[in-house]
Amino acid sequence: MENIKKNKRVKAIEVSEHRAISELMKLMENTGFQGKNLARTVSIFEKMAKDPDITILFGYAGSLSTTGQWKIINWLMENNLIDVLVPTGANISEDIVEAMGGAYIQSSHINSDEELFKKGYNRYYDILGDEVEYLEMTELIAQFILTLNDSYNYSSREFLFEFGNWLLDKNINSIVSVAAKKNIPIFCPAFPDSPYGDAGLIAGSKGFKLTIDSMKDYREYMSLAENVKDTGVIYIGGGVPKDWIQLISVTADLLYHERAVPNRENAKHRENVGPKESYYPHRYAIQITTDSPQWGGLSGCTFEEAISWGKEDPNGDLVQCYCDATIALPLISHSLAERLGNFKRRSKELNSFIKDTD
Repeated sequence: MENIKKNKRVKAIEVSEHRAISELMKLMENTGFQGKNLARTVSIFEKMAKDPDITILFGYAGSLSTTGQWKIINWLMENNLIDVLVPTGANISEDIVEAMGGAYIQSSHINSDEELFKKGYNRYYDILGDEVEYLEMTELIAQFILTLNDSYNYSSREFLFEFGNWLLDKNINSIVSVAAKKNIPIFCPAFPDSPYGDAGLIAGSKGFKLTIDSMKDYREYMSLAENVKDTGVIYIGGGVPKDWIQLISVTADLLYHERAVPNRENAKHRENVGPKESYYPHRYAIQITTDSPQWGGLSGCTFEEAISWGKEDPNGDLVQCYCDATIALPLISHSLAERLGNFKRRSKELNSFIKDTD
């Protein structure tokens, strides 16, 4: 057994009246439990940002745009701290309500939901959304769909890039429009499970048949693997966005007959697995989640478990923090803003490198 006394000691935090958030986070790294893990997410994110070899993939689930978090995502993109965005459809549509001038309302989780239904409000735990404004947002998306080519099969990335530019022309500064401005690809693998699917139905009622090609999406996404040197990943929640991002490290090689990603080095291989598939585990990994691992679901799955799949580097910088995202995201982003200061990460503009997979 190791000499425990040689390990790093816990250091109690002394209260100070004038202390920056980023400084507090550094002190929290010397504590324990989820406070230490939350503090480590900031340090690892900072290392990712300053590592020129790293492409940052950011996935997030849940209903975060309704809780006032969506402008944090915009800030991360505007500062080149996200290279590929993989959200749920809800998170890149519900923000448009506010970007259009609508609002979400603080409330309580113990309201009469029957009364809320009658009055036209949808409840997101303790937040209320106006159904009229929600439908206006959905109709806006449908209006855009009617400008597209109904004989073309779109990937979600193509659709969202065009939609983002369309929103920019209307001065609607949502997540999708900021991503388009920054040339950041957005992949939404569960695209119809959101107002985008509803808007597709509205367009269909007017004779427009929108087609989102999920396999084209997958090919486009996997083709990015040959344009990166190494990867860092950030998961807010889990679900489909997390799995989608994890897979680029273990299945991108299947896109190529040689079972190896062109231009990539340091591939890892398993013993007694043939043909020799190639694995490119993520060098950095951060997850903020409230899901526990013992139920066997992906959203709570630890990075240690993911190492067995080849998804994470066993020698990498990995941290999983069990925390509500509405607590973690503001603290992480403000700490990064302080620590990075005038440092400006180079934009990768990966939309420009995606191959035509038709």
